[in-house]
Amino acid sequence: MFSREIIDLATEVIKRCESRGLTVSTTESCTGGLIGGALTEIAGSSAVFLSGFVTYANEAKRDLVGVAQTMLDEHGAVSEPVARAMAEGGLKKSDADICVACSGVAGPTGGTEDKPVGMVHMACAREGVDTIHLEKRYGDIGRSNVREQTVIDALELILRQADNEKK
Repeated sequence: MFSREIIDLATEVIKRCESRGLTVSTTESCTGGLIGGALTEIAGSSAVFLSGFVTYANEAKRDLVGVAQTMLDEHGAVSEPVARAMAEGGLKKSDADICVACSGVAGPTGGTEDKPVGMVHMACAREGVDTIHLEKRYGDIGRSNVREQTVIDALELILRQADNEKK
């Protein structure tokens, strides 16, 4: 189901977070739960993975993790402010130590000049640490490939945030 690269990264996330006593949650839009699915593919993930929010619709972003409607209206779902709010809202709602979020245009439709197919915004929040943001423009590489690359980059963001020291 998942590529060897994703399995290896998810395994590393589980090992590293468990060794540091960290728990993880996800808030996903364009991946529809694939990041959480990759993490729970790993035996022993229950020691680390708390929950996943699939917030595909803007209403879900607003109602489940508290993204402000004004932010969605002003910036659109595929934006840095919304990705940050998704990660930070998921962190609060889940009581996890780390929450990764993503929102993007997987395609083949839905792209615009400003937000083309393949554009994804990700963010990873951790209490006491600055939220990390990542914008990727994968290009029109196909819906499945955009989603797979997003999972890879999101898992890498979790690893980065697990290594950050609290202020």
